[in-house]
Amino acid sequence: MDRQQRLDQLELRIADGLFYLLLAAAVLLAGWLGARQERYWDWTRSARNTLRAESAQLVATLDAPIRITVFLDRGHPLTKRIEPLLARYRNAGAKLEVSYLDPQLFPEQARAAEISLLGQMLLEYRNRRESVTELSESALTGAIARLARERRPWILFIEGHGERSLSGEAGTDLRRFGQTLQEQGYRLQPLDLARQEGIPAKTELLVVSATAIALFPGEAQRLTDYLATGGNLLWLMDPGDLNGLEPVADALGIAPLPGVLVDANVQRLAIDDPTVAMVEDYPNHALTRALTQPSLFPGSIAYVPIAGADWTLETPLQTLENSWNETGPVRGEISRNDDRGEQPGPLPLSLALNRMRSEGQMQRVLVVGDGDFLSNAHLGNGANLSLGLRMMQWLTAPEGSIMPTTAAPGDHRLQLGRNAILILGGGSLAVFPILFLTIGMIIRRRRMRD
Repeated sequence: MDRQQRLDQLELRIADGLFYLLLAAAVLLAGWLGARQERYWDWTRSARNTLRAESAQLVATLDAPIRITVFLDRGHPLTKRIEPLLARYRNAGAKLEVSYLDPQLFPEQARAAEISLLGQMLLEYRNRRESVTELSESALTGAIARLARERRPWILFIEGHGERSLSGEAGTDLRRFGQTLQEQGYRLQPLDLARQEGIPAKTELLVVSATAIALFPGEAQRLTDYLATGGNLLWLMDPGDLNGLEPVADALGIAPLPGVLVDANVQRLAIDDPTVAMVEDYPNHALTRALTQPSLFPGSIAYVPIAGADWTLETPLQTLENSWNETGPVRGEISRNDDRGEQPGPLPLSLALNRMRSEGQMQRVLVVGDGDFLSNAHLGNGANLSLGLRMMQWLTAPEGSIMPTTAAPGDHRLQLGRNAILILGGGSLAVFPILFLTIGMIIRRRRMRD
C-alpha cells in the first residue's frame, strides 16, 4: 500500500470521525433545545391532549395565580400523569404555582386539607379553596370554574307534578345536567310549590319543565307573582297541553305554534327521526357565541315571535329552512300544509325576554320549546351541554364570563384499521430494515470502489 492510499484511508477515517462527532453534537443540541422550547402536536381525533377551548377561555379570565398543592411524593409514578395534565394549562397561559407534599411525611397538613387519596390536589385562588380527587381536565377545570366564581347562584327546579327530575336516572330526567351545574359552582334545589307557600327570596333562577299533572291555580299564581317581582325564569316547554301554566304564558305574552317541529336537515347527520330539530346558524348572542357544533332538539315546538309589551324579545335559536310545525301525525311521507297553519322555517324554538327592573337590574326569561335537549339521554348530543350552560350563565350572571363545559373528550385510545396495522407492522419489521441495509451496502460499495 503506497503513501497516497494510506493518506486516502486516513482522510476517510477522519471524515467518518467528524461525521459521528457532528451527529452526536446535533443530537445533544436537539435535546438541549427540546428541554427549553416545548412544542406539542396533538394528532388525536378530539384533540384530547390539548386544553379544550372552553377551558382555555376560563384560564384567560383568571387575574391571579392558582396555587396547587399535590399531596404526593414527587418521585411517585402518579406524577407522570399529573405533570402532563398541568402542562396543558400552563401552555394555555395559566399561572400555576405547583408544589408537592408527601402526606406520609406531613400528616397534619394532609389532615387539615381533608386529603383522602394519593395525588389529590388542593387548589387555592383568591382565598378560596377547592379539592380535586380525579385526574382529568373535566375535574380540574370544574374546580377552577368554582374558584373563579365570587358567588354561587341558587337555582331552583320545580318538581312535584311529574316534571323532569333533577335526581332521576331516567333518560328524560336532568340528573347529568344537574351534576354538571354543581361542578360549575351552582347550588341546586328542588321546589314543590304545593308544599311551600312562596318561592324563596334567595332564588336567582327558577327552572320549570313540562308537567304531567296540572298545577293548581294557587301554584300558577306563585309563579306569576315571582315574575312580577323580577325573578329570572327558564321554561323548558314540550309539545302538548300547558297543564295549568297558561297564566305564566299570558304573563309573558308568548304564543306557541301548534304541532311539533319537523326538520329534514337532520338527515345530513344520519338522523332518521324528522322530529329532531337542528340549530346550526347561531347569531352573535351571549347564549350562542362561540358555539360551532349544531344543537339538537328532539320533539320540540316553535313560537310566534311575540312577547308582552313590557318585554324586549330576541330569538337566538331558530331552525333552518326545510323545517315547519307539523300539526298532523308524523309518519310516512309528510309535507307542509298551509291550510292547517303549518309555517315554513326558519322558526324560533326559543324566546329570550328581558326587561329592566325598578332597581336598575335586568330581569331575564328564556322559554325553550324542548326539554329533552338537556335530558340524560340527549345532553351529550352536539352543542347541547355547552348551550345549556350558556343559558344558565345568561340567566344568572349575564355580565359575567361563560364558564366551560366539563364533558370528557371522545376518544381515549388510538384505534387502527387492519390495513394500517399491516402497513405499520410490515414497515417496522421488514421495509425499514431492508431500506437501511440497502443504503449501507451502497455506501460500502462506493467506498470500496474509491
